Amino acid sequence: MLLKVQKVLWGLVFLAAFSPTTVLAEDEIRIEVRPGAELRVRNDYGNVTAEFWPNSYVAVSATVEGATHLSRSPIIIDNRGSLVTISVVRRPVDPSVAIHLKIKVPDDADITARSTRGTIRSLLNAVPKSENPFQVRVGNGSRKIDIQAETGEILLTYAAAGAQSMGTATPQQPELIGAEAQKSASGTPADPAPESEISEGDVIRVDSQLVTLNISVIDRGTNRGLIGLGQADFRLFEDGQEQRIVQFESSSAPFDMVLLIDLSGSTREVIKLIRAAATRFVEAARPADRIAIITFAGEPTVVSTLTADRELLRQRIETIDTARGDTKLYDATNFAMEEVVRESKKSRRTAIVLMSDGLDGTIPGVSGQQGSKASYHDTLRNIQEFDGVLYTLWLNTEYEAMSPLDTQPEAFDAAYARMKEMADAGGGVFFPVERLRDLAGAYEQVVADLGTMYSLAYRPANSVRDGRWRTIRIGVNRTNAVPRGKRGYYAN
Repeated sequence: MLLKVQKVLWGLVFLAAFSPTTVLAEDEIRIEVRPGAELRVRNDYGNVTAEFWPNSYVAVSATVEGATHLSRSPIIIDNRGSLVTISVVRRPVDPSVAIHLKIKVPDDADITARSTRGTIRSLLNAVPKSENPFQVRVGNGSRKIDIQAETGEILLTYAAAGAQSMGTATPQQPELIGAEAQKSASGTPADPAPESEISEGDVIRVDSQLVTLNISVIDRGTNRGLIGLGQADFRLFEDGQEQRIVQFESSSAPFDMVLLIDLSGSTREVIKLIRAAATRFVEAARPADRIAIITFAGEPTVVSTLTADRELLRQRIETIDTARGDTKLYDATNFAMEEVVRESKKSRRTAIVLMSDGLDGTIPGVSGQQGSKASYHDTLRNIQEFDGVLYTLWLNTEYEAMSPLDTQPEAFDAAYARMKEMADAGGGVFFPVERLRDLAGAYEQVVADLGTMYSLAYRPANSVRDGRWRTIRIGVNRTNAVPRGKRGYYAN
């Protein structure tokens, strides 16, 4: 199965009982850090509290002050096995807002802590210490832990249970009220379920549920994407009512991208060109972008799950071969959307890049094909609800119909129109590719367009979930600027 899920991503918990202006990512993300591995923690926007406990895994959570809503947590975790990094990579809306990290780490570590303009306090010994930088060994020191902050305080202490047994005072942490209070206390964590762990190779971001839009801004005069815009350059309206943008990501933020490639009817010579074009796409993508590859004819086939390993992607592309079966375009598109959602859980911005002639067997006039189980109408609705971007590359395979058994001209016309409509519904761009040798260039144009895309998030003023269509309009405070993205969503 594509993009096998090895993790659970948690949303932000809003804690009115704690503070009306604080957002708390209270659910802990758990990462196994094996002996001999190195853990690096960096927070340039607030404090770091490191609690040492007897468990072998690391748990991390974040507190964000001064914001009522966030579309994405500022935490990124990158698990390379021998090196695990936990970092804050962007601020909330207000640049003055503090973001505080809390980590629980195994009590067998060599620790180095540094705060450029802040302070460091250690409660690990009977006598508290304040040194900057600070170095200490806990237990047998089998793991190396490096903690860095810019202006905030770094506090080293024991988790509640450990502190009690060693007679060390531990600051009291705020407690959740209500359903969240059923979780285990700080010093007695529940055993982690396998699906709640961050596996080696994972890079994740923690999200909450807001309406998120991916927007490209085009200069009307040059038809090129505009970069360097800030949140203040955008205004957002839902059903004519202006909404407050509560989260903004610049065009430089990375994507998870899925190449969805139609192989129906392809000869071995055609496959060579398809491989070469896919390789060009991989080479053009930015280093932080992850890519997955799915091919389809009668059934979708996962060539590669999401990875940033370019050499591995090249090797997997070389395994692409001819495929049998009728063109089930809509089934494959739904498959790709479902698998992307299942894997990323909105952990990153997502995009699907679909290459096909559009001739699903359900289109009237397509010669002798069974076609998708999913209807075009249902697929289009799913694309509109997909929390990502869909690009379509229409490949011209039209030929002259010599008999009623051949695919008819109106079927080619319908396939073209539907591929264009799918891209419009997905907030992406439709690229007509007249010749297969032009496919690589079209892929490079997609990568370039993704590099000009901004992400905006807002919590709708109309909170009623009535299933109705909500129209979205974006205004950009730049001359000749034309925003392009999804035109709305269904309030389900």
